[in-house]
Amino acid sequence: MKINNARNNILNRLKTSLKSESEPVAHDVPDSLDWGVDDRLLHFNKQLQAANAEVHDATKDNWLITLKHICSTKRLKNLLFSPATPWGAQILERSYEFPTFKHFDYPIDEWKPALFDGIDAAFTSTHGGIAETGTIILWPDTHEPRLISLVPPVHIALVEKTEIYSTFADALKTQNWIKTGLPTNILLISGPSKSADIEQTLTYGVHGPKELVIILV
Repeated sequence: MKINNARNNILNRLKTSLKSESEPVAHDVPDSLDWGVDDRLLHFNKQLQAANAEVHDATKDNWLITLKHICSTKRLKNLLFSPATPWGAQILERSYEFPTFKHFDYPIDEWKPALFDGIDAAFTSTHGGIAETGTIILWPDTHEPRLISLVPPVHIALVEKTEIYSTFADALKTQNWIKTGLPTNILLISGPSKSADIEQTLTYGVHGPKELVIILV
């Protein structure tokens, strides 16, 4: 009888424990860091450069000159971009100043052979950045598919300074993703693709772009 009671007590405790673990726990969104615009820019730059990313400061008036300089310095033979975005439309207007342009003017499946073998760099817009971690936010769609930022060896991304948030929590609040739900295809990128072997030797470009270039506007 004592053995049966002990066993029942153990089973009851286990059931109670499993039940409590299965119940969802509400977590409060952490408070924002008390950073002003200058602090956000400083931390964003610092974290990106620490992750081996390249950062260029520009304005809405001269960012195309900055992009042209990047293409020239890196000796890019072509640049993949989407003319359907506001920034891409500006590039298209000045196409004579840049290397050969490529863009998704037919289904992505038909682009794959050229995308994996023949594209030097890709340009994308962003949905902002996170200063705390030096992260850029991408939301791929039909105009800028996910592969455009994951396959070419050089990824050039434009980030607007007014859309740099102190933390990811700030981005969630401002983009209203807490109520509407986080997009399922969102991309958070912090530096170039990298991997390390057992001896912790860091290698870039193993499973994605080996260079991440940010143009801050």
